[in-house]
Amino acid sequence: MRRVWPVLRKEVNEIRRDPYTLGIAILLPLIMLLLFGYALNLDVAKIQLAVWDQDMSPESREYVSSYVNTRYFQVKQRVGSYQEIYDLMDRGEVTAALVIPPAFSQRLLKGEKAQVQIVVDGSFPPRAQVAINYTKAINEVYAGRLVASVVERKGLGTWEEAVLAEPRVWYNPSLASKNFIVPGLFAVILMAFPPLLSAMAVVREKERGSIQQVMISPIRSYEFILGKLLPYGVIAFAEMLVVLLTGLFWFKIPFVGSMPLFLVIAVIYVLCTVGIGLLVSTVTGSQVAAMLMALVLTVMPSLLFSGFIYPIFNMPKGFQVYTYLFPARYFIDISRGIALKGVGLGYLWPNVTWLLVYTLAVVGLASARFKKKLG
Repeated sequence: MRRVWPVLRKEVNEIRRDPYTLGIAILLPLIMLLLFGYALNLDVAKIQLAVWDQDMSPESREYVSSYVNTRYFQVKQRVGSYQEIYDLMDRGEVTAALVIPPAFSQRLLKGEKAQVQIVVDGSFPPRAQVAINYTKAINEVYAGRLVASVVERKGLGTWEEAVLAEPRVWYNPSLASKNFIVPGLFAVILMAFPPLLSAMAVVREKERGSIQQVMISPIRSYEFILGKLLPYGVIAFAEMLVVLLTGLFWFKIPFVGSMPLFLVIAVIYVLCTVGIGLLVSTVTGSQVAAMLMALVLTVMPSLLFSGFIYPIFNMPKGFQVYTYLFPARYFIDISRGIALKGVGLGYLWPNVTWLLVYTLAVVGLASARFKKKLG
């Protein structure tokens, strides 16, 4: 540590000389959290619905009400032709249309099967599939009420379903997407900014020519890398605290697990992200190149291959193996596991182990690369 201290102190002085960069390093993660937290909303509610009721009977109005009385659909406009439906969908004003045929009530009163048509805009498949699923659920509830009323009207007693499925949602009872998104953002944001800051650390020495002083000094490569790692690790941990507190108190995400355990693992993760930036800085010769390489190696993979939005098990087998190369994959599972499920090391130890190995590997590689350059 005797030879680490001068490098650490020099890096702290460099950071203090540029308070704007330090302020941006703390402020940008907060802005990114707010933008993603509000803009990236996977909840599908108030689907804009067009209604073409050709029957105009009490039964058809009751059927339409079964859609209106939920939070999933909102009647945007009543129409009188398919052309009007096409026009509304072309303009993006409605996602679905409910078409009720003229003989809807007559068939119901005769005890026959009545058909309705649901037209869905499939240009955005996830939303279209959700709309179809909501429609099926509403239709089943309406059909159940209809059968019950017919049975009671004919004096056959009361009708009850043979099998009653009663869903129970664990870990996220409200099914709020922010409770899923924000813990994942902890990993993505910490993989975005700390590597950018640390990637410029060694490159800055190269551009100024001060790296020559390091080369002729008795300091070892790992001591130099450690001196660069620690100050940026502290900054990254401060970023993590800002993001965590914003998630807890602004977005009010639940946190049912152990906070000390989360913070300890977060320290490992921030050292890993800073280590990646230092490794990048040893293989690039300019700050621009270091920033671009850090972005390509950290931000894009953490968004696409970490399970942040897209489930890993839905990816092709080759890409599932590819995801193991990115530490955000491990920390996202850890973050959601502790925050939402309250699990401990008994379940998380594989991810924690891989994260620790990854951290030691990138710091070791950065030291080896720097030693090679010294040689």
